[in-house]
Amino acid sequence: MKRRDFLNACAAGMAALPCTSWAGGMAALAKKGRYKIAVIDLMILKRQKLSALPLADEIGADGLEVDMGGLGDRPTFDNKLADAAVRQQYLVKAKELNLEICSLAMTGFYAQSFAKRDGAEKMVGDCIETMQKMGIKTAFLPLGIQGDLVKNPELRPAIVDRLKTVGQMAEKAGVVIGIETALDAKGEVELLKEIGSKNIQIYFNFSNPLKEGRDLCEELRILGKNRICQIHCTDEDGVWLQNNTRLDMKKVKSTLDKMGWKGWLVIERSRDAAKPRDVKGNFGANTAFMKTVFQS
Repeated sequence: MKRRDFLNACAAGMAALPCTSWAGGMAALAKKGRYKIAVIDLMILKRQKLSALPLADEIGADGLEVDMGGLGDRPTFDNKLADAAVRQQYLVKAKELNLEICSLAMTGFYAQSFAKRDGAEKMVGDCIETMQKMGIKTAFLPLGIQGDLVKNPELRPAIVDRLKTVGQMAEKAGVVIGIETALDAKGEVELLKEIGSKNIQIYFNFSNPLKEGRDLCEELRILGKNRICQIHCTDEDGVWLQNNTRLDMKKVKSTLDKMGWKGWLVIERSRDAAKPRDVKGNFGANTAFMKTVFQS
């Protein structure tokens, strides 16, 4: 049995069952599928590399978030998935490993200005085109350091205007663009109202309220299930999730259960500070812990 299947079975509370019972238990879990756990190719040091898929499988994840590639001074992302042959390789390998590609990530905007960068809408459009060709329904768009609406509120009109355009593009394509902002939950609710598109939602990140001293579960409740498309379910680096004293994951699950939210929980960080490059150790431990909490 593959390591990923073993971890999934254990996390579902089936470790005591004989091997012949695991397949049935796994099938039942797959049908339920309320919460699925993914990792990010960039964070497991496999940005836009096909080998990210077997590594995600070995880690024990249910899926993978794939980055669109670097941006820099290019007219658009350095996206290998623009090549039909590469896309096909990803889709074939994912199916072979029984993994899902849960989302695409435009992390190039962490260090770029979505408000000011020429051609930003085209860049997002290229991502949406890739999503359509691969059957992916969600993309991650961070507004980043230069798009921090707390420190730079004067950028709000430009950002809202561009996100309105992106919302129209996403609606036409039948996909969702999940944004990450520096605002608190109430501020994000107001921002989404101003944008006015159901295809622009919040890609929630646990570390944002935690590092600002806000109540994580209250933030989730304020946003509500219909405004959150996906979740980056980790904190800043330092300790594994299971050892994080400021993040009560069982309380988070209870909150999401009561909200009626379901979807992908994507592991971003929470690496052991003593071993930051131990990909299998860090992400394997965090994945196993998340499955114990959310898939048992």
